[in-house]
Amino acid sequence: MSQPPSEPPSEEDVASRAQLLPEEQAAGSDDPQAQAEAILEESEERTQDPEGTRADSTQTPGE
Repeated sequence: MSQPPSEPPSEEDVASRAQLLPEEQAAGSDDPQAQAEAILEESEERTQDPEGTRADSTQTPGE
């Protein structure tokens, strides 16, 4: 069953997530804003469709 498309992450959420974590700072990031947006979009996709994204995600625990 397909889920309705979700809203893109808010600018506030992206700005907050763009503040790099210590391990991200150590690795570096060419574009923290784009990285934050991608992370939040993938997280929302896993939240909206956990069964459909389980096999593709290392962040969604298996059965």
